[in-house]
Amino acid sequence: MKHGKKNARRYIVAASIGALLSAGVATGAYAGTTEEPSAPAAAPAYQPEMVKALAVTLGVSEKAAVERLDREAEQQDRFAELRKDRVDTLGAFFAKDGSLVVNAADAEAAKDVRAAGLEARVPERGESELDRIKAQLDAKALKSAPAGISAWSVDLASDTVTVEVNGDTDAATRSFLKAAQSNGDAVRVVKGQEKLETQAVVPPGSRMTFNGYLCSVGYGAKDRNGKQVLVTAGHCIEDLPALAYNGTRFAKGTHTRFALGTRSVDMGIAAVDAGNSIGLDITTYGKAGTVPVKGSKRAPSGAALCKSGQTTNWTCGKVGSYNVSVTYTDQNGGPDTVVTGLASSSVCTQGGDSGGAYVSGDQAQGMTSGGPTNQRCNGQVNSPGSSYFQPLDDALAYYGLTLNTK
Repeated sequence: MKHGKKNARRYIVAASIGALLSAGVATGAYAGTTEEPSAPAAAPAYQPEMVKALAVTLGVSEKAAVERLDREAEQQDRFAELRKDRVDTLGAFFAKDGSLVVNAADAEAAKDVRAAGLEARVPERGESELDRIKAQLDAKALKSAPAGISAWSVDLASDTVTVEVNGDTDAATRSFLKAAQSNGDAVRVVKGQEKLETQAVVPPGSRMTFNGYLCSVGYGAKDRNGKQVLVTAGHCIEDLPALAYNGTRFAKGTHTRFALGTRSVDMGIAAVDAGNSIGLDITTYGKAGTVPVKGSKRAPSGAALCKSGQTTNWTCGKVGSYNVSVTYTDQNGGPDTVVTGLASSSVCTQGGDSGGAYVSGDQAQGMTSGGPTNQRCNGQVNSPGSSYFQPLDDALAYYGLTLNTK
């Protein structure tokens, strides 16, 4: 897609930032006293304002929200140990009650899972088989984009590949549905969904601008040579433009895997100019202070999740599925674009949020890619809605990067 002034395509993308440029780390100042200094209080395990936001999102007390985060972390550690011990598992997901359910390959593996204190089930199919079915659908969609199919993904909780239909009945859509339904009850079709679009916008001014357009500043990382880069949504830097922050250039796009109308992955990077840097705190627009970036450990399906973006600011929900494919519709009548490798969530976003930072606890998760065309969030942290994001860990691995962390 061209971002020039003439015949420019208008994406609905994003702004403001997942990580502030050159953000300083705030330190507390203490009044003097004649008493002996007491030992400093232990730092809270989670950022207090974020706990408040999550409590609202989950509809629980702050104490319960902390307990939920603690339990999620503990269960993820146990699951990691199982995989380290080579227990034969087929994926895992968080149930509504916060329990991590592990798909075991057989009864013996299920016994090991339960011995580790986790819930286990032996699914009819499991992650590997569902991934195989989805890969076949990906291959078909990449030959001819199905305009009537909004998204398709592996849903571990239902043990199906879920196909979301928006109503169009073009030939590619009919052919896609025929192929999908040939898999019997391994595929679940959900009708009445909205069309999707990448969420870019052309506002008057921005946090990060290029050729009159705007996107979010995402995460900072370094490549194998130690050079600093910005990791963002690929459609933000499709033409590899120079990027500006507050009117001053700070980076230049170098790589993207997004291209309008062709098979795409929504990840890209920009080289950060000397003298500039990407901060290590995610802005929450005053709703939850700032959230430090301490790692990029992937949160399982069902885990608590929040995102920062220019339009809807700080919104929270839960992780949906990984390995999601979508069909994005171009607002200016251009070709549809199939994007693979995304994750879904119940976090509400709108035009202007693309590139925004997703975080679970203090672990960076990814950058906003897109969402329903006509979705409108209600201004609250727990606005009902949905969105798709590019997992950060996949981008780091693909480009050989190391995330900058506190």
